[in-house]
Amino acid sequence: MSNVTIGETPAWKDYEKIGFRIFFIYFLLQALPLDWKFYSYLFSTRLFHLHYEDIFNLANYTTRFGAGPAGYKDWTILLAIAIVGAGIWTYADRQPTRAYDAAYYWLRVILRYRLALAVIAYGFLKFFALQAPYPSISSLNTPYGDFTRWKLFSLSLGIVPSYELFLGLVEIIIGALLLFRKTASIGAFIFLIFCGNIFVSNLAYDGGDQVYSGLLITYALAILSFDLQRIIRLLILQQPTAAATFKPVFDGAKRYGRLVLKTAFLLYFIVIYGLKTGAGAKSDPYQYPGSKGLPAISGLYNVATFVLNGDTLAYSLTDSLRWNNVVFEKWNTLSIRSNTPARIDSNNQHLVSRDNVERLYEIEGNSGRHYYSYNADTVQQLLTLQNRHPDLSAETLLLHYSRPDKDRVILSGTTYGKDSIYVVLEKVKKTYLLEEAAKGSGRNRKLKL
Repeated sequence: MSNVTIGETPAWKDYEKIGFRIFFIYFLLQALPLDWKFYSYLFSTRLFHLHYEDIFNLANYTTRFGAGPAGYKDWTILLAIAIVGAGIWTYADRQPTRAYDAAYYWLRVILRYRLALAVIAYGFLKFFALQAPYPSISSLNTPYGDFTRWKLFSLSLGIVPSYELFLGLVEIIIGALLLFRKTASIGAFIFLIFCGNIFVSNLAYDGGDQVYSGLLITYALAILSFDLQRIIRLLILQQPTAAATFKPVFDGAKRYGRLVLKTAFLLYFIVIYGLKTGAGAKSDPYQYPGSKGLPAISGLYNVATFVLNGDTLAYSLTDSLRWNNVVFEKWNTLSIRSNTPARIDSNNQHLVSRDNVERLYEIEGNSGRHYYSYNADTVQQLLTLQNRHPDLSAETLLLHYSRPDKDRVILSGTTYGKDSIYVVLEKVKKTYLLEEAAKGSGRNRKLKL
């Protein structure tokens, strides 16, 4: 590749060079996967047979120096490295102005593709309503006050999949704009408006992606900075403004190499990832477990009879031992509502996992129900329940089940505390306002529940 200059390139001042050196090294360290853990994850997966979750996690990875998600302390460490590196660069620098123009161009290319990759990865999850799924039966039967703010925000988005689809489409379009040099600043500007709202909502609702969304905002600012001065002069100050003077020229084999790389990016991260995500939305949505539950059992059940160690406990608003109701999900989750608050799983970070054990969206941010996964032995009619909370996984129940008819389930067996229980569940034929409203054709339609 050769570079051409249209007109005269303004000389870089000394302080501009020093600032750019820090800017260049810092964003290079942030954007490029220099962390060995990234490559450990990459090569631990089937590189050419990746699931959509694998592609998302690779696209979503950020450099970190400790366990857990990246934080502002990681930014501080990278900034310190950038300052030291800039000092060495300053001491050894003998480069002309055009070398800084070229470095600025290539840094912008890296940030454009890195930001496009991130926004497209999230865009397809939203487009197929995977990131915020429709509330489970358990969530629909949990009091509003038993959810954290973050979970309420996610549930509110999940009940309007068409709006979630729209948000995803916007992100995909932004990603496409970032992939082309002439539209990159437009894409970065739209992204700042779009992701600025996401960043603020993460702060307001205690979301777990505030650091990552903040990082993406810095990428967009860095991309927009290339044209920002000209935009301000032209649109705000209304002064004559010269076009950009630096333009890369690709010739020979480098031209075809550029075309091949961009085509491969579009094919892999838009076409293939989009198809895999769409297929996953139908066959393996990642927020809920993928293992099926007992057939034709899903629904809400009142606890008609509850016997503990031979004593029948009447319904009570204060009894901490008696179950109030039970929900069987379509997947292999059973949740119990009782007067004992459940331990809250306070994780609010967006995670994508293929492992059913790690798919904890249904229990996160919820103190209103006790969640158990179950394995069913349909021959002996035996359920083995395990508490879904990561800190309570040792809590298990062994229950025999029978179904006298389609609306009743009888459970009997032993609890984790070695108490014997006998429970009669009666299915509630409940109508949900969300579903009834969705059937209507207009806001003025009268609803009867």
